[in-house]
Amino acid sequence: MQQRSAAHATFVIKRELDAPPSRVFAAWSNKEAKGKWFGGPDGWEKSDYQFDFKVGGREHLSGGPPGQARHVFDALYYDIVPDQRIIYGYEMHIGAQRISVSLATIEFKPSAKGTQLVLTEQGVFLDGYDDAGAREHGTKQLIEQLAAAVASNA
Repeated sequence: MQQRSAAHATFVIKRELDAPPSRVFAAWSNKEAKGKWFGGPDGWEKSDYQFDFKVGGREHLSGGPPGQARHVFDALYYDIVPDQRIIYGYEMHIGAQRISVSLATIEFKPSAKGTQLVLTEQGVFLDGYDDAGAREHGTKQLIEQLAAAVASNA
């Protein structure tokens, strides 16, 4: 019998972005804009992208290294306040194995530079397949890709 575990953790990432909240929000809320920064590393195969950005809507992305198990992001949007906040819950899978379930809150606050983005994630990491440190590291990489995308749209 497989040993089961559930490790709970919360992390917060704050990042100043050189763009107004409306542009940063648009990078999260527009399918084409989000596709420019959200996803796995270069070289990963990506497929099956679904994006229904509304309360009750779903987002689904599948991809991974060629020839290896797919990494699957499957989200449900709970709260959306344009240019201010997004709240969604999501599951991560590798192949058929669920590795985590999280609640994420993204806040867009006006700042002198443009936007202070505050991302808070509360997660449960399952059966040793993932952990909060690795998830925070990967999320920081995504936020850097977001920063580059909104700066290039200036």
